Amino acid sequence: MLKHDILIIGGGGAGLRAAIAIGEIDPELSVAVVSKVYPMRSHTVAAEGGAAGVIKDNDSFENHCMDTISGGDWMPDQDAVELFVKKAPEELIQLEHWGCPWSRESDGKVAVRPFGGMNIERTWFASDKTGFHLLHTLFQTSLKYDNIIRYDEWFATKILVENGRCQGVTALEIRSGKVQAIAAKSVIICTGGAGRLYPFTTNGSIKTGDGLALAFRAGVPLKDLEFMQFHPTGLPGTGILITEAARGEGGILVNKDGYRYLQDYDLGKPLDINDPDHPVKKSMELGPRDRLSQAFVLEHEKGGTIPGPYGHVVHLDIRHLGEKIINKKIPFVRELATKYAGIDPVFEPIPVRPVLHYTMGGIDTDIDTATVIPGLFAAGECACVSINGANRLGSNSLTELLVFGRIAGEGAANHAKNNPGPDISALESQEKDEQNRILKGFYQKESGTENISGLREEMQEYMDSGVGIFRNEQGIRKTCDKLAELKERFANIKIEDNTSTFNTEVTVALELEGMLEVAQALSHCALDRKESRGSHQRSDFTGRDDDNYLKHSMAHYTGDIPKIDYKDVIITKWPPAERVYGR
Repeated sequence: MLKHDILIIGGGGAGLRAAIAIGEIDPELSVAVVSKVYPMRSHTVAAEGGAAGVIKDNDSFENHCMDTISGGDWMPDQDAVELFVKKAPEELIQLEHWGCPWSRESDGKVAVRPFGGMNIERTWFASDKTGFHLLHTLFQTSLKYDNIIRYDEWFATKILVENGRCQGVTALEIRSGKVQAIAAKSVIICTGGAGRLYPFTTNGSIKTGDGLALAFRAGVPLKDLEFMQFHPTGLPGTGILITEAARGEGGILVNKDGYRYLQDYDLGKPLDINDPDHPVKKSMELGPRDRLSQAFVLEHEKGGTIPGPYGHVVHLDIRHLGEKIINKKIPFVRELATKYAGIDPVFEPIPVRPVLHYTMGGIDTDIDTATVIPGLFAAGECACVSINGANRLGSNSLTELLVFGRIAGEGAANHAKNNPGPDISALESQEKDEQNRILKGFYQKESGTENISGLREEMQEYMDSGVGIFRNEQGIRKTCDKLAELKERFANIKIEDNTSTFNTEVTVALELEGMLEVAQALSHCALDRKESRGSHQRSDFTGRDDDNYLKHSMAHYTGDIPKIDYKDVIITKWPPAERVYGR
């Protein structure tokens, strides 16, 4: 059995920041980083636009808090938001000291750009490859610490709980097919979101909600899962994101008639993009992501969208910015549009449509990233601390990785220092049980008729139709019923590859097993929340209902239909109010 002081599941931004924090506290603590992919392939690398943090004289912590809370439709816990906002600049400055190449103004100061839902420019950026540079910086910094030991291409299968506390995990070494326990005094889950529950998503194939499923089955509630964010500008047919930075630099959205249709949807009045005294800072295109995605659906119903080979689209037009600005500020947008849509945005508008982008709910944690199981922590997109509420503001997520990744690392280190080592004999029994489960249920499965990819496609189809941008009871119930059916059918999956080495069929099956659990929790939370708030829009309950639903949904694992209950949102000094923009 492998043994470490602390184990981190996930090698992306949050996981690496947690590992570095532990190294800073005590380089003698042994840290294992278990990741199903090489860390530089983690999905953090895909983030383009930037990271939010107060840095300019015209901004304030109060402003950033208010934008985040209002943007989240008063669902964020305000104590967590205040902590996040205060820690954000520290983390971004620290990242620069480690070598992150933030873009600069002509006077050498850090540059910031506007982002949706933010009333003041506060998004730091590194051209339009911010996540790439952030992840590289964290990975290179982590190499300084000899106490960080990586288990690349290992798939965590179970959280080991013994004597009421987390004591490690079991993990599948993908190269050999061997399942073994890794004992630890503290465990941090940093596995990212669950975008692959949906068919059209910006999320890479690795974002299958593994960490959510691990925590859920171990007994940790999943919080606010019904709030799934759709980004308004995905490239049709690919799921590739055209970053919000394109709109932050002045890009506009137009319908089939070239009309800037967002002015019809209560997102603020349009500004003259050609007026040098009024750059586009609070325009309609920089409204919050949930409302822009909803506006697309409404525009489609009015007949204003443009038919295409992958469904209807609208156009994102950045031609007026000119080639020089495009190449300087958003060169990756041009590269993506040219390679994947076959158009040069210097001369042609980009076809876009809403795409599932971000999991705003997740593993329930307190403000210190601790779960209800002692010794188990979570940070990043897989966690819900909760600062994002019903709608995450663009560019808060990269900073969240840093702020709460660090807090999780510090908390896990302190827990490891103040608690006894794992109960090895008890863990050996759990290890054997998990080895038998995976060997007999997957590697040595003798018969089966259900196709894994077929089950996944059915799940995605019903998630898209039942719990998409707009929802109603009939559609959600159909999805809930279908998911229950799919879970039963999963027991009869067919696995044709029985080899041990790099058996991707088995890992995909393990992913799907967890996805069905998470999808079921999400759908039942959506069914139970009888109101419209942020990204959760019910056509049968159109208003926000603070009297009954200013509460976090909590999904509890039962092995069957999840149990849903609620806990109060933490309000400190910003009482609920109307959510307005551009006024």
